[in-house]
Amino acid sequence: MPRVCVTRRVHFSAAHRLHRSEWSEERNREVFGDCANVNWHGHNYELDVTVEGEVDPETGYVLDLKLLKRLVERSVVDDLDHRNLNLDVPWLEEKNPTTENLVVAIWDRLVSRMPEGLELKRLVLFETPRNSVEYEGR
Repeated sequence: MPRVCVTRRVHFSAAHRLHRSEWSEERNREVFGDCANVNWHGHNYELDVTVEGEVDPETGYVLDLKLLKRLVERSVVDDLDHRNLNLDVPWLEEKNPTTENLVVAIWDRLVSRMPEGLELKRLVLFETPRNSVEYEGR
């Protein structure tokens, strides 16, 4: 059977602050700009999750995308939506919540939760409609 990639987009809103505690406030502002605001700032994130698998000859699906949506919501979105990424998400502790660090942490949450026969292929995390990062695993 052919292997096909399918993608589901999910949404979450979250606040964060980019900073390094060992740096001065001036250095943090110099490197992270407005994202170092001590009063936080937020984004409306969009996450594309792409998985690959064989097309089922009976259904014509790689998988029902509602199932992928539920898996991503339970494993990731429920933890991140309307949260402060610096304070409220245990699996992000000790990480500066840049979009790059966030997409790798999301991958780590999802990769072992894939249903049998499916492979997590790619994540694209949009911080804004114009800024995104992509990750395809290590």
